[in-house]
Amino acid sequence: MAAPQISMGRMLRRSLIHRRARSLSALIALTVSAAVATALLTLYADLDAKLHHEFRSFGANVVVTGAPSGEATAAATPDSTTVAEVLPLDALKKVRASVSSDAIVADFGYAVATTDRGTPVVVVGTDFDAVKKLDAWWQVDAWPEGEKDALLGQKAANFVADEHALRLTFAGKELVLHGAGRLRTGGDEDSRIYIPMETFTQWTGAGATAIEVQVPGGAAKVDSAIALMKQALPGMKVEPVRQLVEGESRIVDRTHALMYGAVLLIALTVGVSVLATMSASVLERRRDFALMKALGGSQGQMIGMFLLEAMVLAGAGVVAGYVVGSAAAFGISELNFHTATLPRVGVIPAVILLNAVIAAAAALFPARVLRGLQPAALLKGE
Repeated sequence: MAAPQISMGRMLRRSLIHRRARSLSALIALTVSAAVATALLTLYADLDAKLHHEFRSFGANVVVTGAPSGEATAAATPDSTTVAEVLPLDALKKVRASVSSDAIVADFGYAVATTDRGTPVVVVGTDFDAVKKLDAWWQVDAWPEGEKDALLGQKAANFVADEHALRLTFAGKELVLHGAGRLRTGGDEDSRIYIPMETFTQWTGAGATAIEVQVPGGAAKVDSAIALMKQALPGMKVEPVRQLVEGESRIVDRTHALMYGAVLLIALTVGVSVLATMSASVLERRRDFALMKALGGSQGQMIGMFLLEAMVLAGAGVVAGYVVGSAAAFGISELNFHTATLPRVGVIPAVILLNAVIAAAAALFPARVLRGLQPAALLKGE
């Protein structure tokens, strides 16, 4: 028993050391396989959370508004300044109770007022602390902090005479505000003036007319939250922002498929590379195998030695690939999501399995050549 083990060990060392070019080629290929698998599996573990986090910067994915049938209240004045239908006073509380604690909820009240230049303008009351999180994509040079501070859209700023002493009139009631900052979005927000909700309510006598919600998670979580909100607010309109919800689901699903496809493609490419290397190694060492067979070595011992060589290279590839792949995942995460993805020990078994399968397949296929070896003919040089 001892002699075959010594012979196998010597041949393994000879193959790895004296055939360095082929061993290095196979090792590099298996390292690449392990590195790619480690990077993708590490990123995959945080993929949903990171993508959902990125989508949160695009704003609300659910909007709650008053019933169109007139169940909600409305106000109108002779000078045509109006407020839209308002929600029940406890609507904001019920919405928050219907969603998870990490959801972002902001209420908005809309009214059409008149500026000191006699120009009608849409005035919006809101909670600026919530809007900062909900609409992180807004370009704001300075957020309002006081009760009399206002945020002016870049177009709305042209409607007022003095934005530092901004005078607005609604239903005969004048309100003097200080323009704290400018807002630029490229949309309807540029033509509006935003003020604190408390100030808006005291001035117009109306409350929120819409509630925007950012529900974290995919379409299933959004639909579940919508069902709860409809149950809590019967008669109110609770609608998803379809483009955002469906777009998020599609992108997440396609990213999953892309990562699976990338791992499979890399595995196949590496498999072909290792197969070519192992096949060439078998052809080069036919005399060695013939000598082993002539000295009494079994077919299983020869295939086992060849498989052991492949597994040693696969193991070394896993160690190097895990380090390289973890570093790559960290860099990709920082570059694209601005948050670090730390190495995950849990991906190691999957990486080991992948490399073992590649190495075994690449080793066993050319090892079939060993079955047809004729020791006498090969040792004679035929």
